[in-house]
Amino acid sequence: MKIRAIRGATQLSVDSASEMTEAVTELLTQLFTKNNIGNQDLVSILFTATPDLKSEFPAAAARNLDLGGVPLICASELDVSGALERVVRVMVHAYSESERAEIKHIYLRGAVVLRPDLAK
Repeated sequence: MKIRAIRGATQLSVDSASEMTEAVTELLTQLFTKNNIGNQDLVSILFTATPDLKSEFPAAAARNLDLGGVPLICASELDVSGALERVVRVMVHAYSESERAEIKHIYLRGAVVLRPDLAK
């Protein structure tokens, strides 16, 4: 089995803890489901958030998915002028039988514009 990196992103409609929890839960649930990833397959998860998101850590929101044994870390995205606002990005490292070309990267809500080539 190989370790794969699976990317994704979502855009929050507002900066609130409840919206963070909802958006991150939706993103990770789809990413895990579409890539047939279970908790036992997870190695680690890296989250980034745009600097305008201050209400909650994405990793704290992800803990609702029973990820207690999975290392999670958050970082801030670069504050680039004109960048899409209220975006959480994720890179999941997981064991998978899938080939790299078979991995399904998940882009939801307004974040679809970040990678339309992957958000099919």
